[in-house]
Amino acid sequence: MKGDGQSRELPRRAGSSTGLDSLSEVGKAVFMKEEKSTITIGGGETVSSVFTIPDDYAAGRGTGVILAHGAANDLAHPLLASVAHGLAEAGYLVLRFNFLYRERGRRTVDRQEVLVSTWQSVCGFLCDHPRYRPNTVVAGGKSLGGRVASQIVAEGLLPVEGMIFLGYPLHPPGKKEKLRDAHLYQIKIPMLFFAGTRDSLCDLPLLRSVLERLAVPWQLETIEGGDHSFRVPKSAGVTEKEIHQRITHKASRWLQSILGEPRGKIR
Repeated sequence: MKGDGQSRELPRRAGSSTGLDSLSEVGKAVFMKEEKSTITIGGGETVSSVFTIPDDYAAGRGTGVILAHGAANDLAHPLLASVAHGLAEAGYLVLRFNFLYRERGRRTVDRQEVLVSTWQSVCGFLCDHPRYRPNTVVAGGKSLGGRVASQIVAEGLLPVEGMIFLGYPLHPPGKKEKLRDAHLYQIKIPMLFFAGTRDSLCDLPLLRSVLERLAVPWQLETIEGGDHSFRVPKSAGVTEKEIHQRITHKASRWLQSILGEPRGKIR
């Protein structure tokens, strides 16, 4: 595991991008930085990753959130980048990464064992990082990324304290009878689900019926008119930025509810 040392500072105005005024001192500039790293996974392969780091973050004190991408995108997806920046403003360290197939520029998704190995390697990289090692880790992901993480967590093989699903692929498009829910009932940590009302991979009534059978605390935040990536029709009168802000605000509040305030510096 290694980092390439490339970093840049990203200034933000508190309350201007996520609406988290209660977590920030309004009017003061909030600084964070992004740092690229290369992570070694199984078989000596490597994948790219990006840390989004709150100002004055201290190893061993804060919460780290890992975000994995969906099947057709990568760590640079606008939703993941926006959530990473917003959570960092709220005091949370965020690590995004590529799965191996996207790192190689392929469209065909890796075998399940490779996806699992990559997730575990990334989590280990974060937990052992000399400068950014968090006190607590939360796993999150868009579609495929979240699903794979949940399968590992269900087997007790990913040491995290909560899960955030940015669109859970409950079933294939048009095949509501083929639910991907069996493992969810084995998870023993709190979960936060975001779902669009037009999501062809996640029928809302079916999702609610699944959630009602969970034995752990869960929350569901619906995005009216949103598809699997929370895109809405222009007629909705809501911008992509506003939707991302809403998601980030809810995720931050939820993290506070299950873990308390970020252990890093609160703005």
